[in-house]
Amino acid sequence: MPKQIRIVPITEQDKGQAITFVLANGSVRQICRLQTTFRTQNQAFSYFHKNRTTFERVARARFARGEVEDGVIQLTML
Repeated sequence: MPKQIRIVPITEQDKGQAITFVLANGSVRQICRLQTTFRTQNQAFSYFHKNRTTFERVARARFARGEVEDGVIQLTML
């Protein structure tokens, strides 16, 4: 009897949710992306809103240092 092979898409469960927000720096708008380990979007948004000022401060510092990847400032959880 031949073996059956099943092809299924790989889900990246450990990646978590990403939040995208725009940082206003004078007249310039910069896209920022926060990668979290939370499984749901609601958990990620709650975490982001609780720590928003800290993430904005870190994003501004990275923007000033020129740490922009493909036009996006990449952030991770604190």
